[in-house]
Amino acid sequence: MASKSLAIKNLARTVGTKMTATEFEKMQALVDAGLYLNVSDFIRDAVREKLGSIEIIKLRDVDYKIAKKEVLAYFEKFREAYPDEAANDLSLSLEMVAKITSELIKEKRLEAIN
Repeated sequence: MASKSLAIKNLARTVGTKMTATEFEKMQALVDAGLYLNVSDFIRDAVREKLGSIEIIKLRDVDYKIAKKEVLAYFEKFREAYPDEAANDLSLSLEMVAKITSELIKEKRLEAIN
């Protein structure tokens, strides 16, 4: 059963889309220059590049006290970091990390980066 679902997952899919004449001509020019095998090759490469540049971050549902300990530990480990980096790396909301960071600075447990 597992091998069947894996086989289905690995099947290629065909996706249709409309492009402007100018977009198509630019892609064809890249093909003609030898940079791509064909327009489909260019589109696959462009999709892979775009997907590689976008990261979906799933936020964890963490108790505030635990999150505060994690944020403090993060800043102790990475001395010069920003709240957005901590939020991304810890999978916490930026709003929560910003609030925690402000509290930690007020409590003098964290030093602000100038």
